[in-house]
Amino acid sequence: MKGGCGLKLYVHNKQLQKILDDPNKVIKKIGLDLARKLKQRFNELEACSNFKQYLDNGIGKPHPLVGNLDKLYGISLNKNYRLIVEPITDKLDDDSLKNCNEINIKGVMDYHDGKNEWLIP
Repeated sequence: MKGGCGLKLYVHNKQLQKILDDPNKVIKKIGLDLARKLKQRFNELEACSNFKQYLDNGIGKPHPLVGNLDKLYGISLNKNYRLIVEPITDKLDDDSLKNCNEINIKGVMDYHDGKNEWLIP
């Protein structure tokens, strides 16, 4: 788990946790530029008191996903790659997201043009 007094960031699984805990592994997986942007997004998320606040800020163009990624959100890292997060809440309405202070980190992927290419699962 990451986070202070703002949003708490949980990691999807132990394999992902091992990667995210080691900056060298993150850089090896996604390169230095994306690793820096990923760290920036984590800091921005942790600075918000709830997920609705992060969505309203618009940083990283957060957007809900559809289809097999339903109930997840994509946050831009660059033109193609997104940080995939899941708000830990039963509903995705505004009131629920205002009360959502925990998110589950799923990884980094490119889901454009019908592909689901995970760089960090």
